[in-house]
Amino acid sequence: MNWDQIQGQWKQVKGKVVEQWGKLTDDDLEVVAGRRDQLAGKLQERYGIAKEEAEKQVADFERRATDQWFKP
Repeated sequence: MNWDQIQGQWKQVKGKVVEQWGKLTDDDLEVVAGRRDQLAGKLQERYGIAKEEAEKQVADFERRATDQWFKP
C-alpha cells in the first residue's frame, strides 16, 4: 500500500488513524485530509514528539495499511 492510495481513500482510513492516534480530533483529521506531512505535523503537536518519530510512526502506519481497510 502506498500513501497515494491512503490519501485517495482518506474517508475510509480515518477510523484506522483514530485507532492508532486517539488524541487526534475530527478537526485535525479534516486539516490532514490524507496529506502525509500534515499527519506527521499533527502527531508532533498532539503527542509532543520529534519530527523524526512522527515520520517513523506514519511510515509504520503506511506499511501496515492493507486492502481490507478500504472496503466499505
